[in-house]
Amino acid sequence: MLRRLRNRHFLIFDILVVALAPIVAYALRFDQYRLVAVRYEIIYVVLAALILKLPMFHFVGLYRRYWRYASISELVTIVLAAVYGTIAFGIVYSIFIVITTPLNFVLPRSVPFIDFMVTLLGISSLRLGVRTWFYQHSISERTLLQKRALIVGAGDAGTMMLREIINNRALNIWPIGFVDDDHAKQRVQIGGIPVLGKIDDIEKLVHQHDIANLIIALPSAPGAVVRRIQTVASDLGVKIQIVPALADLINNKLQIGQLRKVQIEDLLRRESVSTDLDSVHQMLSGKTVLVTGAGGSIGSELCRQVLLGHPKHIVLLGHGENSIFTLEMELRNRTIALDTQLTAVIADTRDADRIQAMFELYQPQIVFHAAAHKHVPLMEANAHEAVTNNVLGTHNVLQSSEALNVERFVLISTDKAVNPVNVMGMSKALAERLVQAASVRTGKPYVAVRFGNVLGSRGSVVPHFTKQIAAGGPVTVTDPEMERYFMTIPEAVQLVLHAATFGDNNAVYVLDMGQPVKIVQLARDLIELSGLEVDRDIKIVFTGLRPGEKLTEVLFASSENHTRTQHQKIFFAKPAVAPREDVTQLATRVLAFAAACEEQPDSDIKQSLANFCAENGI
Repeated sequence: MLRRLRNRHFLIFDILVVALAPIVAYALRFDQYRLVAVRYEIIYVVLAALILKLPMFHFVGLYRRYWRYASISELVTIVLAAVYGTIAFGIVYSIFIVITTPLNFVLPRSVPFIDFMVTLLGISSLRLGVRTWFYQHSISERTLLQKRALIVGAGDAGTMMLREIINNRALNIWPIGFVDDDHAKQRVQIGGIPVLGKIDDIEKLVHQHDIANLIIALPSAPGAVVRRIQTVASDLGVKIQIVPALADLINNKLQIGQLRKVQIEDLLRRESVSTDLDSVHQMLSGKTVLVTGAGGSIGSELCRQVLLGHPKHIVLLGHGENSIFTLEMELRNRTIALDTQLTAVIADTRDADRIQAMFELYQPQIVFHAAAHKHVPLMEANAHEAVTNNVLGTHNVLQSSEALNVERFVLISTDKAVNPVNVMGMSKALAERLVQAASVRTGKPYVAVRFGNVLGSRGSVVPHFTKQIAAGGPVTVTDPEMERYFMTIPEAVQLVLHAATFGDNNAVYVLDMGQPVKIVQLARDLIELSGLEVDRDIKIVFTGLRPGEKLTEVLFASSENHTRTQHQKIFFAKPAVAPREDVTQLATRVLAFAAACEEQPDSDIKQSLANFCAENGI
């Protein structure tokens, strides 16, 4: 019967409530003898209540609600209906008092107030009773039929996850409770679901409540916490899912309800990098922004986040037509509702005339230079490409930026440019010197941003290991002692945008990337996240260092002074001694050297690079 209730049935009930409310109000106001004496007044008051209140109920939308899924919004509607109805009734009731005073009618002024309470109680009781019945029925049904889940994290993300699960039967899970390390949340209920303990209690709670799913709702949790939960879940054979990381939520990549499996990025992520979006958006708003290498992993994410700052125009410049086309189609869908122009340009940064023409045509005010060759072993065998693209290409973009008076310039660099031993690192070190010289000449914030390895970027170790695991192994690691600094693509891009807002020039910015990670541990994590066991299902094989590789990387050269910036996660690195003439003279030598390399074979360039860097203290 409750399932067949419609608003017309609620209307009939409301008529009864509205008619009885004045009678109850008088009954509460008078004793039984006085109540009989004022029976005629009551009749007039009841008629007035019916005539005035019901239209008000309709006016506020009381009969356009579906009470089976009533929430706070519906409760507000009920209160508004009672308030508006009482106001209309009270006005007419006051007029009655004035008119009927000579007739000796008994019309107490307290009746409308009592009537309001009775009406509110009456019209809400059936509606909220229906909502409560369906909710409790749904809980009982789903608790029996669906898999039991434990939500890790009783904060905002956990609360949103709870609502998503309750409203989405397709997830086929029901939350039994929360776990959270916050002492203030222990032994309380959130949305009717109890906080059962802390993260260390997960193993005990899984056994006690027959938990089948663990949901990590901690978007800002560091990797160590996620790793601890993942290990427990793996040992217990419990399915584990995670809500998106904070950076993904900020950038609207995923919705809070889109649960996914734990990924390697979750195990390695650090405490989230706080983003001063106001300063970034203020810098970008209304500007023309050019991004070279826009089709790459970093370049494409840069374009996505730049778009959030509502620039006037974004120029996507890249050499690969497929990646630029894909990115343009993605961003164009997002710019439909924005007043941002989007232009895709296919160009090679080594073509100075083409780059100059593009700068003159689009007049960029901010330039992010992400175009580069980055693969270490590949560049060892193709040194000519590394020098011409990473050095001469950077020079061409810088030259056009200076000629067009670009306000800000940011070079995407690498930790391999510090004490470089390979062709790729040396070429990026030379590019950094060119940026420093341009900054000295212009006096503007032309800077470099130095990254470690970027998780998930094209050609990075994680996709490579993933393919090897999918093929049944083995997973190849060069050396058991090899370690690298890692960061996620969103972290890298946030660093770039922050660096662009800083006013310093002749500087290199570096992210505090925490402790380096052993590559063999990364391989083990990926194998275990795939539901496999190391050595039993997938073997790890050590193959030896490849040409140009180092066992470890450092973030700062010995000749650099480094301090923390106003952003606690970003370092500022600057040459200890860098007179203006030394910087510009070195840049001149770099250009002359790079130009000479165009005519040399790869084998000669590799040795020439090493000699040049050694001679110039790079």
